[in-house]
Amino acid sequence: MTVSAGAPAPAAGRRVTPTGRLVLPADADRELWLQARRSGIGSSDIAAILGISRYGNALSVYHDKTGGLPLETDDSEPALWGRIDEEGIAREWARRNRSVVRRVGLVANTDRPWQMCTLDRRVLECPLADGREKCAVEIKCRDKMKAGQFRKGVADDVLVQTLWQADVCGYDHIHVAVRLGGNDYRQFVVRVADHAELIADLREAGAHAWRQITERRPPVLAADADPDVLLDLYEQLHPDRGGEPVAIDRDGDALDALSEYIEAAAAESAAKKRKNQAKAQLIAVLGDADLALLGGRTAYSYDESLREHCDVRQLAERFPEAYAACVEDRVSRRLNIPKSVREELGL
Repeated sequence: MTVSAGAPAPAAGRRVTPTGRLVLPADADRELWLQARRSGIGSSDIAAILGISRYGNALSVYHDKTGGLPLETDDSEPALWGRIDEEGIAREWARRNRSVVRRVGLVANTDRPWQMCTLDRRVLECPLADGREKCAVEIKCRDKMKAGQFRKGVADDVLVQTLWQADVCGYDHIHVAVRLGGNDYRQFVVRVADHAELIADLREAGAHAWRQITERRPPVLAADADPDVLLDLYEQLHPDRGGEPVAIDRDGDALDALSEYIEAAAAESAAKKRKNQAKAQLIAVLGDADLALLGGRTAYSYDESLREHCDVRQLAERFPEAYAACVEDRVSRRLNIPKSVREELGL
């Protein structure tokens, strides 16, 4: 049985878990929820702060909490289907475990109000206890290619998120229900007693990040921070670039990065050329075949692939209305480095 609608929602400020008070109920307006979560560190934030999130890092959390980033829209296809499927997965977990669950909302720790989480479902009848509420269940929808991350337990980011939720709410364990791909259901239990040191580290990392946020001190990221996450962050921070030119020092980090970029681009170009040379030799060996064997087994094959192609010029000429409705200009940027600068740097 699952209870997620029809029951009276608890009032904001009321204690809804052993150590958690309700900030906003689950049915609160989404924009209000997005604003409210900026007043603390949530479970997805702590994963980003530790550098194990797919969607952010400590710097993006900082700029989000300080208002430098727009409020999230969550309009991607994965986010959309995750919201749609959450209720069904919660119901299935409750059915399999003969339990009762209920939506809660945004919860803050009573002693550390900056430590927050949004519980997917509160468990009112825990299958591992004596029927009293002692836990929650976290719902995850992941691509089937991520199944290996759940082979021996939950993925690292899920472990961090659930331990954070347990620390916020005062629970001794959190259940996890995961659907991988379209039809691979798995469930786990994350126990606080098994991760006491990690929980202490999480709380310390969260407190440090919150001090940086309240004191307006941007964090310094590790040198190996995911560059793709950083590039996405900088595009969000500066969607329109019309400021004054920035002067860089001849002995500064920017000039070192410029040299590194030029060298990496040259190496990338050379590697692509070597790759194409090797590809030409391999195809030459095939003649009119599409398969090469090594010791009776496939060494490599030259396979056909289909890709949709649209002649936009012809589309504009023959079907101008369709062209106007479907084709749009999208702005992108690339680094351009004058030849004179390359020569000056000896690259």
